[in-house]
Amino acid sequence: MVPDRKQQLWMYRAMVASRAFEAAIKLAYMEGKQPLFNMAKGPIPGEMHLSDGQEPCAVGVCAHLRADDTVTATHRPHHVAIAKGVNLQAMAAEIFGRATGLSGGRGGHMHLFDPKVNFCCSGIIAQGMGPAVGAALAAKLRGSDAVAVSFIGEGAANQGAFHEALNLAAIWRAPVIFVIEDNAYGISVSKRDSTAVERNAVRAQAYDMPGVFVPGNDADAIFAAAGEAVRRARMGEGPTLLELETCRLEGHFMGDAEQYRPKGEIERLKAIDPIPAYRSKLIERGVVPEQLHELESQARRDVEAAFAFARASVPPEPRSALEQVFVTGGVR
Repeated sequence: MVPDRKQQLWMYRAMVASRAFEAAIKLAYMEGKQPLFNMAKGPIPGEMHLSDGQEPCAVGVCAHLRADDTVTATHRPHHVAIAKGVNLQAMAAEIFGRATGLSGGRGGHMHLFDPKVNFCCSGIIAQGMGPAVGAALAAKLRGSDAVAVSFIGEGAANQGAFHEALNLAAIWRAPVIFVIEDNAYGISVSKRDSTAVERNAVRAQAYDMPGVFVPGNDADAIFAAAGEAVRRARMGEGPTLLELETCRLEGHFMGDAEQYRPKGEIERLKAIDPIPAYRSKLIERGVVPEQLHELESQARRDVEAAFAFARASVPPEPRSALEQVFVTGGVR
């Protein structure tokens, strides 16, 4: 399956928008945290996980999805959220903790929820896998051809929830695709030091489902593999496990000293940055640079507008703290 020109341009624009969003996050996040880094300071306190380098995974899969398809993502979610169509302004406002955010500023960047496009994420490793299986089963019971996709990191494949979710998905022949974004590191621990198998795709065999490894961090190759997985799911043929080789161009979190990286690794990864590589591929295939420049400019304008909206929005009223949350113990 090969993406057509319209799909390729959509994927490129979404990747550029994601990278621009992360660049804007970097600037905003570091406000008030220098010269001595203090995670609690600035307009965006707490941890921040950037997805630079992993954009092809999101666009190659989400290019096949509809608004009624469910996607669950990880603590590194922005590229997936953008590819799934989450509103940029509401997402930026949520990250800034503003009342106009997706959850009224209550969730922050690791807990983004947008029911309009059926997207959610969680900071708990492998947590999104069970809900994705549940969403897929619900679609099947309704007689819908909607599918669910669960994005996880390679470290999540060593969690119990991974095996539980794959087992149930296989038993129910649920229309779900499990997507492993293999960036080679679980926080600071390399995959080779934490995982018994070289490729997590082989684990699919234990649950009688296809397991596909896609090397190269290439949006077109991911698009092809994801297209077949989504087709199978929509046709009632059951789940698929996709393992996508990708790279993390930033640390596990902003402020990560990355001393666990081998010397020269960051420079090597930046030399194969997937976005300029895909840009060059599109030009080789006949897309004029001016068209790409316009897509890039529009994506950056959208991000700038989103951050301007977030900064202009107000924080939620303190008295609203118990709204939209579960309340127990008779508290009113």
